[in-house]
Amino acid sequence: MGEKMSSCKASCVVLLVCFIVGLCSVCQCSAAEVDANQTANLIINGSSTRPIPETLFGIFFEVSFLLSIQEFDSRLEINHAGAGGIWAELVNNRGFEAGGQNTPSNIDPWSIIGDQSSLIVSTDRSSCFERNKVALRMDVLCDSTGGSICPAGGVGIYNPGFWGMNIEQGKAYKVVLYVRSLGSINVSVSLTSSDGSQILASANIVDSDVSNWTKAEVQLEAKGTNPNSRLQLTTSRKGVIWFDQVSAMPLDTYKGHGFRNELIEMIDDIKPQFVRFPGGCFVEGEWLRNAFRWKESIGPWEERPGHFGDVWMYWTDDGLGYFEFLQLTEDLGARPIWVFNNGISHQDQVDTTAVSPFVQEALDGLEFARGDSNSKWGSVRAAMGHPEPFDLKYVAVGNEDCGKKNYRGNYIKFYNAIRSAYPDIKIISNCDGSSRSLDHPADYYDYHVYTSASNLFSMTRQFDRTSRTGPKAFVSEYAVTGKDAGTGSLLAALAEAGFLIGLEKNSDIVEMASYAPLFVNANDRRWSPDAIVFNSSMHYGTPSYWVQKFFRESSGATLLDAKLQTNSSTLVASAITWQNSDGKTYLKIKIVNFGNSKVNLKVSIYGLGLSSQSSGSTKTVLTSSNLMDENSFANPKKVVPAQTTLENAGKDMDVVLSPYSLTSFDLLTESNNIRMPQTDSLSRSSI
Repeated sequence: MGEKMSSCKASCVVLLVCFIVGLCSVCQCSAAEVDANQTANLIINGSSTRPIPETLFGIFFEVSFLLSIQEFDSRLEINHAGAGGIWAELVNNRGFEAGGQNTPSNIDPWSIIGDQSSLIVSTDRSSCFERNKVALRMDVLCDSTGGSICPAGGVGIYNPGFWGMNIEQGKAYKVVLYVRSLGSINVSVSLTSSDGSQILASANIVDSDVSNWTKAEVQLEAKGTNPNSRLQLTTSRKGVIWFDQVSAMPLDTYKGHGFRNELIEMIDDIKPQFVRFPGGCFVEGEWLRNAFRWKESIGPWEERPGHFGDVWMYWTDDGLGYFEFLQLTEDLGARPIWVFNNGISHQDQVDTTAVSPFVQEALDGLEFARGDSNSKWGSVRAAMGHPEPFDLKYVAVGNEDCGKKNYRGNYIKFYNAIRSAYPDIKIISNCDGSSRSLDHPADYYDYHVYTSASNLFSMTRQFDRTSRTGPKAFVSEYAVTGKDAGTGSLLAALAEAGFLIGLEKNSDIVEMASYAPLFVNANDRRWSPDAIVFNSSMHYGTPSYWVQKFFRESSGATLLDAKLQTNSSTLVASAITWQNSDGKTYLKIKIVNFGNSKVNLKVSIYGLGLSSQSSGSTKTVLTSSNLMDENSFANPKKVVPAQTTLENAGKDMDVVLSPYSLTSFDLLTESNNIRMPQTDSLSRSSI
């Protein structure tokens, strides 16, 4: 980009000199060089086609993410994408387990209402839940009568959630908690402002006998709105009260399954064809003892032990577990891709001779997802409310473990066991097979790339020379990173769009691709950029998110032969046909102009009839006045696609491409059905 800017400045100097000395002929020549935009031709052949896999574009969800050690100096990411993110649980550390199993322990972020003269708060191991033994003990020293009167409003504890709970007027919230006391109780359960001065909703739990652990539930309807609220448990009755497993959830969640509506709707809007979960580094752990274990994340939420994520250094209650991921994928109409631990973490690994228990754990996980409701693990799934099997047909053996000593040996153990028990399941290797053949069997190989904008754009043809025999490619993680990315820049998004066009045109070998990371909580941002940014009450898509929407019709579409005739290395284009929900067929042409000049593009379309109804054709452009422009909470739509009617739609069109832009032309065809070819008539060299 710097060379082009220098060239532009030099041309301007020439113009100025020409004007001064009156050398008209030279001036006219120089003016033509500067003022005339670049020109290019795009020739689309509708009779030369290839089907695009139905799985091409999806999403990768990871509760958190680890930055590249080489690029980012070993800094750790804490995105809170799951806990405090898409999972709608409002309480942070609901089981008081985050401080560890030894007591007394830290109860953060819970805090105390009252002083030591009226209240003593501690933890002990008296819980009724065998896998979460820590409970909170509250010794109330004051009373409503007598010599030591409790302060107005009582004493107790509060939880601020994940940087504030978003409580909205008119909405209902369900609070569930377990309580025990040696005497009768009168506990106020309230949603309040961050300082407790504003009561948004309140109810009382009154019971004369809770000598044994008792489950209590209240439903609260908010009388006001506050995005920085907290949950309070208070009393003005002297005695000892124990609390455990305190949960607060909005009643209105995505399809009633516990997910935050507005965040999942953003995912749904890009029509992902698969969901890769529960992560990469989240699955591995820094040490195996802290790796995500699916068996610990299923069953009643109160009984889940949770675990400390030692890659990004925070606790998760695992309310968002294996079952919930499978349910979310089903709700989105997508295909689940389960990534499981293969006996390898960042710091330790199991020898292949001892990996059999890990293999069995993976097989048990497959039985949980796919087994009959009468099977051992299928019955557990059925008891959780899903008697029918989930449609799990893809698994990844580990994450980024290919270079580790025991990976290949461990992988083969997993591969053979899964292939024998579930021959229809597609198995994904961590090893990259794009430049040379794998030395082990696999259905897919995993490919990750994080790099600068110029590098990623230059990788548009990365898979052009990849062998078409053997496993298919799964580009499960890609993004522009570093200074080009900012916290989500237009520059990064355009480079990613160019890369995606390359994947689309190589979709005979690349069958799946997903951007990473997907989410970031703005209160704990340590990785940039991300597709979707949120806090307790607001959210927006970065330009990288909006790029995804340009490709949401690509999966299962038909790729057409599209040839660019240009001397520019900053243009890349593709063409597909796709059908909308009404059965109408459109020709979609996508073009990235990664240069700083306008381009006069002549589009010629052959072998495809177009509708005479120009009102059905549109032009959509993603661009901005500055390459580093970003969206924000203050201006969430600074860089978003702008759609207009395409007035001159036809087989021959002259269009102008803005500098640094992604442009899509959607032209209504005259046929509602484009016949898919029986054979691959589109060679790689033609695209």
